[in-house]
Amino acid sequence: MGLDKDKDQSYFLCQLSQNQLSKTLFPIGNLTKKEVRAIAKKQKLVTAEKKDSQGLCFIGKVKLPDFLQQKLKPKKGKIIKISINSDKHSLHNTKNLIHENLYEISKPFDYKSEDGECIGVHNGAHFFTVGQRKGLSIGGTKDPLFVLKTDVVNNIVYVGEGKNHPGLYRNVLFVKNQDLHLLRKDKFIDRNKNFNVKARIRYRQPLQNALLIFVNEGAYLVFKTKQSSITKGQFAVWYNNKELLGSGVIS
Repeated sequence: MGLDKDKDQSYFLCQLSQNQLSKTLFPIGNLTKKEVRAIAKKQKLVTAEKKDSQGLCFIGKVKLPDFLQQKLKPKKGKIIKISINSDKHSLHNTKNLIHENLYEISKPFDYKSEDGECIGVHNGAHFFTVGQRKGLSIGGTKDPLFVLKTDVVNNIVYVGEGKNHPGLYRNVLFVKNQDLHLLRKDKFIDRNKNFNVKARIRYRQPLQNALLIFVNEGAYLVFKTKQSSITKGQFAVWYNNKELLGSGVIS
């Protein structure tokens, strides 16, 4: 991990191999961004006070939703609101985290259209991601609506009211063997034991206490506290102290 917690890039570099790292230098990893700017200003570099890039830096000054709408066609679909008291949430009871039920608990909530009520329409499920709050354009609720699930096949977006909606939270995620990347294989030789690690599921998320459990098909990350918006296709990464040991694509 870089010294500057707000600019640490280890999450994005989690798929590098030891061979690649052996040929890589991180000359400013022990400096904060503020210190780097001060050095740049002293050296009279034109970028010393340039604003940080916050968007899609490789395609120019354009917001992600605008970029996607330029590339993907709109497609009207239903927005289904799921109640906090939905029976689906009781299936994710994590009091007894034994190997036999880890797989079921790790699955996203399997909502169907009949599980809730239609409260509006959207322009394409492919424009949304789990945990998203903005862009739904639906008012009249006491608390904000959050995306719980996107069904791009049937073009349905499932939402829940409030940031504490149980449909946003899970304890367990699964990574398949083919999506598992261990930077330090020597740390995980004994696959029969469980490993206490610090983990995150998104960039700049504070590190969370978790248990890494290897099985024949891959590995589970079992978090001590429930995590919001565990999203299929994103990276989960885990550390020991400040060293990134491994990563995987969430199934």
